[in-house]
Amino acid sequence: MELQLQHKPAAHCENGTISNLLRYYGVEVSEPMAFGLSSGLFFVHVPFIKAGGMPMTFFRTFPGVLFKRITKLMGIKSEMRRFLSQDRAMKKLDEVLLGQKTPVGLVVGIYYLPYYPIEYRVHFNGHNICIVGKDEKTGVYSVLDPLTIEKVTLTTKDLKKVRFTKGTYPLMGQMYWIKKMPEVIPDLKPLILKAIKKNCKHMAFQPKFIPFAGTNGIIFLSKKMRTWEKTMGRKKALLNLAQIIRMLEETGTGGAGFRYVYGAFLQEAAEKTGLDFLNNYSKEMTQIGDKWREFSYQSSKVLKKRKDEGLTFDDLADMVEKLGETERDFFRRLYADVDRCSE
Repeated sequence: MELQLQHKPAAHCENGTISNLLRYYGVEVSEPMAFGLSSGLFFVHVPFIKAGGMPMTFFRTFPGVLFKRITKLMGIKSEMRRFLSQDRAMKKLDEVLLGQKTPVGLVVGIYYLPYYPIEYRVHFNGHNICIVGKDEKTGVYSVLDPLTIEKVTLTTKDLKKVRFTKGTYPLMGQMYWIKKMPEVIPDLKPLILKAIKKNCKHMAFQPKFIPFAGTNGIIFLSKKMRTWEKTMGRKKALLNLAQIIRMLEETGTGGAGFRYVYGAFLQEAAEKTGLDFLNNYSKEMTQIGDKWREFSYQSSKVLKKRKDEGLTFDDLADMVEKLGETERDFFRRLYADVDRCSE
């Protein structure tokens, strides 16, 4: 049995999988729109929580939250489950996929996906794929992986393995799916405005006693960067910097920590709402993305030990601090302008 759902590659696996699940029910939502309606842009730097020995840093909201937010916003009934038993996890997948004839989103460990060349695999327990079919004779599942060009397949054995990959974030067979669509899909304009305001609050209106989240967190990171060499030595400081760049540029962010994706969302939001001022914010967000990209470029010089460039961690921290201040101003202005249109 295989559901009729055309494969569409995407830059980010979770946004792409959400788009696939909605498209099956006739709701066409682009990848940037899925990200924007989920209020997905965020920043958090928590040095006392480690991932692979490195401080936890995200340029987006936490995995799994995007699907919950967009379905709630659109009045869609959905469910997300995790399991202690591998057999129960596979049984539930088949119940939803075959019994309810519904595509299912899964969170898997990317390292053990056999259709990726070994040189491209990393230990990352947060990759999202969409299961759309199963050959009940062979036990082979049909998979829409947003990062592949074409539809791929996984055996039952391989799928079980990637659903229960061990690591810093145990997956526990996490799956999510749409249970029931509303009779009428709500008008997008008020949803877009609501989602933008929510994202602005998360980024620019965090209380001072939460220093590691939103724009507070960006400035907090800049302060920490100034102390890295002194407190942990240059080698560990460089590893920390490399991890920041990886999360900024290499984890399906679309570049610059999802800032380009959010800029594309604001451009599409301007078209769907008729609010032309959102185009100006889109351009401004793209420029902010360019500044994050410049930070990545300058950081690469430090990582490659180009001492003749004269760059220091203080120089990089100055760039990050300025970006935190720029984004705080951006999101506060955006909130005020959108709020006036929501009245």
